Amino acid sequence: MKLAILHTEGIRYMGGKTDMKTWNPHVEEDDEYSTSRLALMSGAYNDYQDIESGWANDGSRETGCFDLTCPGFVQTSHEIALGAAIYPISTQNGLPYSISVFIFKDLNTSNWWLQYGGSINIGYWPSKIFEGGLGIHAQTVQWGGEVYSKNVGKHPHTKTQMGSGAFPIYISENTGFMKNMRILDNSMELRFPQYVDAYSQEYDCYKTQYMGDYIEEPDFHYGGPGRNPLCP
Repeated sequence: MKLAILHTEGIRYMGGKTDMKTWNPHVEEDDEYSTSRLALMSGAYNDYQDIESGWANDGSRETGCFDLTCPGFVQTSHEIALGAAIYPISTQNGLPYSISVFIFKDLNTSNWWLQYGGSINIGYWPSKIFEGGLGIHAQTVQWGGEVYSKNVGKHPHTKTQMGSGAFPIYISENTGFMKNMRILDNSMELRFPQYVDAYSQEYDCYKTQYMGDYIEEPDFHYGGPGRNPLCP
C-alpha cells in the first residue's frame, strides 16, 4: 500500500471533512485498488485503528473489505447505496464532479457518524468495536489517495493509477483534488488545521501538491500513473 496524502496530527480530533473530485483510475490487477479518501486514525504506525470514507476503484475486492462488507458499520439511511457506482464522474475535458464526506464523533454515544453531501447521515461505526484509540478520539486526520498492490515499491511497478492518473505538476483540477478540508477538535467547530504536511511514499509514481499560502481556501492535489519512466 502506498499513500499520497495531506496529513495533520497531534491533538484530539473529533471529526474530519472534505470535498473530493471523483475519477475512474485504471486498476491493473484484480487484487489491487485505488482509492481517494478521508481517514481518521489512532494508534501506533504498525498497530493503528482507522475509519475511512471516499470512493474506490478496485478489482475483485480480495484485498480487504469495503462498505457493508466490513463488520461493524450500521447503515441508517438508504438514500446512498454504499458500494454502488458513482455517476457522473469527473472528466479531463472539464466536467467537475465531487462528493462531500464528513466523519464525526457523537459525544453522547461515542459512535462515529458518516455524513454525505452535507446533510445525509448514512450510518455510524459503533464505539464498541474500538478498544481505546478511536473509542476515545482520533490522533491523525488524512486526506488523499491510496493504492494497494503487491507491486508497489518493486520493479516493475504497478500501472494502477491514483486520482485521475495525472501528476499534479501544474495547478489543475484535472488531478486527484480535495478542497474544503476541515478538522473537528474539542471546540466542536469545523476549521482548517493549523499544521499540515503533504507527502508521497513513492514520489516518482504518485505526487502531491499542496496550495495553502496566501489563498483563502487551501487546495490539495495528488495522484499519478504508477509505472512511468521515473517509476519503472
